[in-house]
Amino acid sequence: MEIGPAPKFELTDQNNNKISNKDYDGKVYVVEFFFSTCPSICPIMNKHMVEIQNEFFGNPNFGIASVSINPENDTPEVLKKHAADLKVSSKNWHFLTGDKDYIFNLANKGFNIYAGENSQVNGGFEHSGLFALIDKNGKIRCRKDANGNPILYYDGLEKAGVTAIKEDIKKLLEE
Repeated sequence: MEIGPAPKFELTDQNNNKISNKDYDGKVYVVEFFFSTCPSICPIMNKHMVEIQNEFFGNPNFGIASVSINPENDTPEVLKKHAADLKVSSKNWHFLTGDKDYIFNLANKGFNIYAGENSQVNGGFEHSGLFALIDKNGKIRCRKDANGNPILYYDGLEKAGVTAIKEDIKKLLEE
């Protein structure tokens, strides 16, 4: 199911290159919001994203955008080390950083995926564990639940969500 256009963005990746949504034109890609020092859900999300990377490794029409919600810590150098620690090998997986307000606006208003600062939680930030799926034409795509309602994003914390997004990536790559 097509939801609508993904928001435009331009951020800096782990190699200090400017990356925008235009770099993903003609590609199916997944977007997540995370931070490298996250003590809770990010390691699970990262593990699942590596699984997705491995499933589609070498496909030039697939990419991943992991956007840090803690850009003050997550500089390109920190993100490069984080990617190496995860054994990221896809040249189409960009770990992105930039201005914090811009990133929070992209998450909360652009994608409508919650991200925020909270000094009361472990790690200082809170966010959803959701993955957004974008098609080759820059549209957010999703599947429907048993009642025909759209499930806007995929659960990056649960095996069922990861299985669903991999199935849907395959379908979109064939379009």
